[in-house]
Amino acid sequence: MVALGEVDALFDVEEFIEQPQRRFSGAGLRSVAWWRGIVLFCAGAFFLVPIYAALRFSLEKPSGTGFTLSAYTAIPSQAGFTAALWLSLQLAAATTVIMLVLMVPTSVYVHLRLPELRRFFDSITIVPIVIPPIVLIIGVLQVAPTFLKSTPYLLALEYGILAMPFVYRSLDAGLRAIDLKTLVEASRSLGGRWGSTLWRVVVPNLRSGLLSAVVLTVALVLGEFTMASLDLFQTLPVWIYNFAQDDGSVSTAVSLLALVLTWVVLMAISAIDLRRIQRTAKTRKDARS
Repeated sequence: MVALGEVDALFDVEEFIEQPQRRFSGAGLRSVAWWRGIVLFCAGAFFLVPIYAALRFSLEKPSGTGFTLSAYTAIPSQAGFTAALWLSLQLAAATTVIMLVLMVPTSVYVHLRLPELRRFFDSITIVPIVIPPIVLIIGVLQVAPTFLKSTPYLLALEYGILAMPFVYRSLDAGLRAIDLKTLVEASRSLGGRWGSTLWRVVVPNLRSGLLSAVVLTVALVLGEFTMASLDLFQTLPVWIYNFAQDDGSVSTAVSLLALVLTWVVLMAISAIDLRRIQRTAKTRKDARS
């Protein structure tokens, strides 16, 4: 039997032990929040200061006495701008389709049939990052068929090689987050073929990973310069570089617009997944209530 006084003393000891822990945890949280604010401020300054400088340069009058939108209003009338923008958008769409058609079945097959080779595939997909793009494009130009060298499809295939590491890792993370084997077995037991299982069961559950892969691929294609210039294709980054020699303010304005366009496209793609998540959360909440 424990006396009442001993019980009170025991609670006093526990409170004495917990109070320093609370003070330490609170101080630790404040310290983490303080350092987090500094890191976020430095990161924001690193990205926003160059953008602000470019925006100011593109808006300043040649005399330096005021601001004008003439650099932006002159963009649509510049020779080659529309064709370069349209080519970049086409390449982004073609590269995205190529990568999803190739990598989704491959990633699913590796997870289902060859799980012991995941490390090997991780190493293989890093190769395009290790090899410099200029070396890669020279090798591709040496072995590519003649009919591909004169078409933008060659550039789409090359962009697919560059995007492969990012696409594979996005899909791999998405597949790890779901019970792929159970979903496939359930679909097969109900009579579903492999094609319908992949399209109707796996892809809807892999939507977050697919959207991440699309975002990374589009961002890479809209900003790539080396391969397009060596292939002699006038994409938007190549056009900006060539036009910079004629009018620096207009080329800077186009660069900012390309940045905004890329950001809008990526936000639109991300909003699709966010809307799905909100809809799923609402459905679960209604089901519980």
